[in-house]
Amino acid sequence: MKKNLLIVLSFVLILGLIGCESGKTATETQTDPISQNTTDEVPSEATQDEQELENVSENIVVDALNREVVIPNEVNKIIALGNVPRMATYLELAESVVGFSGMEPEKVTPLTAYAYVNREVWQDVPIVGTDAMGNTDYYPETIIELEPDVIICSYPLNVVEDLEMKTGLPVISVATGNIFSEDYNQALTIIAQVCGVEARASSIFEYLDQSLEDLDSRTKDIPDDQKPSVISAAATFKGAHGIEGVRIRDSVLAAINANNVAFSTLGNEQTEAAVEVDREQILLWNPEYIFCDYGGVELVKNDQQSDPDFYNQLQAYQANTLIQHPSSTSYYANLEISLANAYYLGSVLYPEQFSDIDIETKIEEIFEFFLGKQTLLTDLEEIGAYYGPIVFE
Repeated sequence: MKKNLLIVLSFVLILGLIGCESGKTATETQTDPISQNTTDEVPSEATQDEQELENVSENIVVDALNREVVIPNEVNKIIALGNVPRMATYLELAESVVGFSGMEPEKVTPLTAYAYVNREVWQDVPIVGTDAMGNTDYYPETIIELEPDVIICSYPLNVVEDLEMKTGLPVISVATGNIFSEDYNQALTIIAQVCGVEARASSIFEYLDQSLEDLDSRTKDIPDDQKPSVISAAATFKGAHGIEGVRIRDSVLAAINANNVAFSTLGNEQTEAAVEVDREQILLWNPEYIFCDYGGVELVKNDQQSDPDFYNQLQAYQANTLIQHPSSTSYYANLEISLANAYYLGSVLYPEQFSDIDIETKIEEIFEFFLGKQTLLTDLEEIGAYYGPIVFE
């Protein structure tokens, strides 16, 4: 009996030992992956930290070409090409520009307002490209030497890719920007995101929206038969034009709901914004008002001298309502001058609806908001780019 009991106890002991060994194996089997993960976690945490540092030092921006561009998280130095120097000025980024496309500061006039107000700021900033007359050229070697954080341009894909290849720098493309259009807002938004000035961009959009709503509310309910006929002539596009250079799709006239007879007879949303038309077409329109870009006024004056009979047939010439204004376009579209022009033209066409506004004060307010220079109107007048009827000899 004792012997049998001893055998049973021995068997139980053996089973216990086997159970312990099994438990140990099971525990080891369960803890091994955890142990492995813990061992792997050290480099994983380090990698995560490195990635977080990378995320802090870099940012991804989607540009107008729908490209994801990796840029430094903090952008302090930019190369501004195309219409970007103007947009950078609106966004109060002029001092961040270390190179730009444009003309020499000493050659700039108030008509290219953004460059004019930055003459001193950009006096020693190198020109790294040109877009004169629609021709694009840029200088990669100079751009590289300036060590910018990013290049921002209003160029198409082939030019952007060429810039990236030749400079090795991140290049962001934005829309050139049509006056009072969504693509202008999108361009300003992208630049603001890149440079961290979203608040300034928001204030621009708010100011523009309020101004355009104000212009529309003043003019939208005027009956069509009470709106004088108008055209926008001597338009500036790829250089100056005489009276035959007509802006068919004119954002300024559209903003004040003007009776633009050029658009109503020749225009649609696909029509080129500005074209050369036959003089006979101008006589057929024979509008009550002809508004001319200052950039083409000398050509108009010379034309009147050489062909007075043509002008004598124009009721606008006879009524002294052939009127000039600062060019809406000078080295791309001038947003601030265009808005000022809209208020001025509105006051001319609809004096009753704009009787509560002092136009000079309003224009100075617009220039101050966009450019930080309230006296630009005086500077424009000093070079002959005033608001008012053209003076013929």
